[in-house]
Amino acid sequence: MAKVAWIGLGVMGYPMAGHIRKKGNHDLTVYNRNGAKAEAWAKEYGGKTAATPADAAMDADFVFCCVGNDNDLREVTLGAKGAFTTVKKGAVFIDNTTASADIARELYAAAKSKGFGFLDAPVSGGQAGAQNGVLTVMIGGDQATFDKAKPVIDHYARMVNLIGPAGAGQLTKMVNQICIAGLVQGLSEGIHMAQKAGLDLQKVMDTISKGAAQSWQMENRWKTMNEGKYDFGFAVDWMRKDLGICMEEAKRNGASLPVTQIVDGFYADVQKMGGNRWDTSSLLARLNKK
Repeated sequence: MAKVAWIGLGVMGYPMAGHIRKKGNHDLTVYNRNGAKAEAWAKEYGGKTAATPADAAMDADFVFCCVGNDNDLREVTLGAKGAFTTVKKGAVFIDNTTASADIARELYAAAKSKGFGFLDAPVSGGQAGAQNGVLTVMIGGDQATFDKAKPVIDHYARMVNLIGPAGAGQLTKMVNQICIAGLVQGLSEGIHMAQKAGLDLQKVMDTISKGAAQSWQMENRWKTMNEGKYDFGFAVDWMRKDLGICMEEAKRNGASLPVTQIVDGFYADVQKMGGNRWDTSSLLARLNKK
């Protein structure tokens, strides 16, 4: 049993921290900007709460973080009451936030200077993956640090892989989001075409999902897309944040992302339709509006 701190109890962090507590029986202390949510988590899972990230991280063997963006991450780590002011030497800080590779490298260097390990460890699998403990975790950092943290990370994941040095986890998450963006647009256009053609979509999907067109998105989203249901899942606002990170990185490294740029614009159209919190599969709603 290890002493673990968790910072950030959003739709992902809340169940992820719960898996560490339930499956590992670790001594867990949580911090959340909304203290009532931290209290609710502690009541549900039997952990403790802290008033600041620094308080949560004090004496912890592992400190996990899952917040919104680079600015949030910098505040809860390097801020006046941030976790990096109290993380002990030899501990490991695992950041599950989807953020830039730049801040991952910045925090890795800051952690190293203070004598503790840092892993950038963004996840894929959405809210359902977090709730079911079957996330994919893509990690940047040092091998020894990864080996130490992996048994704890395993509690909320089905795939955990060290990709490379600091920042490699975030870069891999960018690749993940680029692939999803193009795929969801293609699936949306396919369903839209089938609807306009008057095809039996159940038969269409039963057939093509067993061929080369098969994907997680197809298997898990076509029915709700066909029914026009989008009030769940990974929000359009968050996808646009992620695609923005991808495109900023592409400017630096020279990658060409023409489809990603186009699909990001399509998601902007969905936002204008009031779909900020709709699932990313709502690209179909944009097509069917025309």
